[in-house]
Amino acid sequence: MEPKELLKALVVAERLKDTARHCYTSKGRRESVAEHSWMMTLMAFFMKNEFPEADINRVIQMCIIHDLGECFTGDIPAFEKTKEHEETEEKLLNDWIKSLPESTGNEMRDLYKEMKERQTVEAKIYKAIDGLEAVIQHNFSDISTWSENEFELNLTHADDKVQFSEYLSSLREEIRNNTIEKCSDKLQKCNMEGNL
Repeated sequence: MEPKELLKALVVAERLKDTARHCYTSKGRRESVAEHSWMMTLMAFFMKNEFPEADINRVIQMCIIHDLGECFTGDIPAFEKTKEHEETEEKLLNDWIKSLPESTGNEMRDLYKEMKERQTVEAKIYKAIDGLEAVIQHNFSDISTWSENEFELNLTHADDKVQFSEYLSSLREEIRNNTIEKCSDKLQKCNMEGNL
């Protein structure tokens, strides 16, 4: 990619640094979409030895680009996103990809197709990480930032995405245990304060 083309593409991608998600960091600041993608990428790197059959570099590429459509639409929480939202995001993303150099655009289209079809082990790993990172981040954040439906979601979200892998199923169970512990700690604190 030529320097001018690269800088032009980064102008768009940089928007994700300021695109807030509905989740908060452990210090109480809204998380950005870019931070979510970075954490997913780090997770893929850390678990590379658990999937010797997978091309982890391909998984990392999926993690890096998976939310680029939100440069145009902003973040819409999974539990609020409609088919219409998805179609709008996909159209705007595809329009932008057409403006990229042909080889880069073709590579991205191939990745997005693979991610959408979710038939390869790499696409399955990426999709599981996407769901798991969200519940991990909720466990990192203060429980007061959770919406009412997120208590249930944190116990069940991504269960269907991890079933293909014993390792990811085990990770999901550990995250669920963390959620239960976090919720019970909060309930105990509320009960203690109520009894004072």
